[in-house]
Amino acid sequence: MSRRAFRLILATAALLACGVPRTFGDDPRVRVQRIIDGDTITLEDRRAVRYIGIDTPEARRKVDGRWVDDPEPFAKAATAANRRLVDGQLVRLEPDVQSHDRYGRLLAYVYVQDAQGQELMVNAELLRQGMAQLLTIPPNVKYVEYFKDAQREAREAKRGLWSDGKVGR
Repeated sequence: MSRRAFRLILATAALLACGVPRTFGDDPRVRVQRIIDGDTITLEDRRAVRYIGIDTPEARRKVDGRWVDDPEPFAKAATAANRRLVDGQLVRLEPDVQSHDRYGRLLAYVYVQDAQGQELMVNAELLRQGMAQLLTIPPNVKYVEYFKDAQREAREAKRGLWSDGKVGR
């Protein structure tokens, strides 16, 4: 084995040991360890997952290089809704074209089983509850029409973000 090949193997092993995000892998379901906010979770294997196609109000912001709690309106409600849906649950992750964002988080459509044992897409459910807004970032646009319908349903029913009429079109 060449020195270069040996160094590559060592570097790869070191990256994997440090918890660098992996691809989706063979096991389709993984347990949620922590809810970061309304559209981001951490899995038991320490990978961070950002929900594709939606955006929820921010709960924190960076000030002078550190994070401070400064929730936007509905940030706590969106985080609580996400917690009710997936906290501690086994979820299935579905990728789209782009697998990771610029922060190294896994990008996914996240599915959980509901009380009736049916699979529920969390991204769309947060839109339907009015806890998120549509955020389309190509090339990850597989369910954009489905998401538009879910958001329209929330707006028409005046749920969540849409309840006071202050959220823009």
